[in-house]
Amino acid sequence: MKTPKLLPALAALALLLGGNAQAQTKLVTGSQTPMPAAEWIDQDTGHKVVRLTPLDGSNNSFYFHNRPFVSGKGGAARMVFYHSDARGKQLRTLDLKTREVVPLTRYFKQVSGEIVAPKRREVFYQTGDSVYATHVDTRQTRLVFVFPADFRASITTLNADETQLGGAWASDAEKEISRQYPEKKDFFRRIYDSKLPRTLFTVSTQGAGLTKLFTDTAWLNHVQFSPTDPHLLMFCHEGPWELVDRIWTIDTKTKAVQLVHKRTMDREIFGHEWFAPDGKTIWFDHQLPRGATFFVTGTELKTGQEKKYELSRDEWSVHYTIAPDQKTFAGDGGYPSSVAHSPNGQWIYLFRPDGAKFEAEKLVNLAKHNYHLEPNVHYSPDGKWLIFRANFEGESQVYAVEIAKSAS
Repeated sequence: MKTPKLLPALAALALLLGGNAQAQTKLVTGSQTPMPAAEWIDQDTGHKVVRLTPLDGSNNSFYFHNRPFVSGKGGAARMVFYHSDARGKQLRTLDLKTREVVPLTRYFKQVSGEIVAPKRREVFYQTGDSVYATHVDTRQTRLVFVFPADFRASITTLNADETQLGGAWASDAEKEISRQYPEKKDFFRRIYDSKLPRTLFTVSTQGAGLTKLFTDTAWLNHVQFSPTDPHLLMFCHEGPWELVDRIWTIDTKTKAVQLVHKRTMDREIFGHEWFAPDGKTIWFDHQLPRGATFFVTGTELKTGQEKKYELSRDEWSVHYTIAPDQKTFAGDGGYPSSVAHSPNGQWIYLFRPDGAKFEAEKLVNLAKHNYHLEPNVHYSPDGKWLIFRANFEGESQVYAVEIAKSAS
């Protein structure tokens, strides 16, 4: 059902993924709040930027490794995103062919664990102790699972055949630390130092029982299923990156645990890991040592062989991603107080591998964006746009930048 207040946004969305209209105005991105139009050419880069979401509250795209797309009618894609206003928080969909934005779920006070199941055509999410699934076409909603009182956990991932949800359980003592110290700078080291137990688990998407996979006093986090192997689950040892061997996998059938990358020097750091689309490689932000030399590194799971692409301090990004065809990478930039201390890093970047280095192209100037909100770039399904979130117009909105430079 089309919401009237969303209709003014639809004309702007016509530019996305094949629209014929050309952006005419060159503007400094974020130079006005709000921007005078929903589309413009970034004056500093020459690339077209389109605001995808209406200015009717706060709108957020998903975390960088959490794919938000499902196919739509005629082969086009829909993108699922979060909308928040005074009434609460809900999930909406944006149809990239018809340019229609519609509510998907009812309003909740809090929603988390958003996961798109493209084969099932459902979106899984969690509110409190309850996991739900809503069908993207019919909006029919079902209760999938309710966590028991002695195992209040959070879902974060879905396996390749869409039969199992996964995540990590945290103890009540850890949750109390998070409650008392809500800012990351305050809770991060406290949780790491506490060495409290965490447990990896799976739950059937059909609501069958809970399976506890693995428990450790390491801070198990960043849980992701392989996009191709339904039994391979990646997780990390969270904490100060220079103190942990961070990236691990577990086979959900055999319970075998495997370290993906072993630290090789003092203060080496690596993290914000994600699977390549074909599931063969795990990629990650890699610094040798911390804050000195910057790489995006991939470990091939079958052989253990690694490939590193070097990039500059300013090109370091909070998160990276890889294109559907795996030929290019993208990053959401950094900020002066980040680990890289990049003086001019606030850009959306496209990276083209060139030997052992990345050739970087700036796509959007994010100098007016507050990086307290991480942009979290996603390639569009056809690989022609980068989708990200930003707050340079005030509240968070979702944007797309065209990878091809505008002819205007």
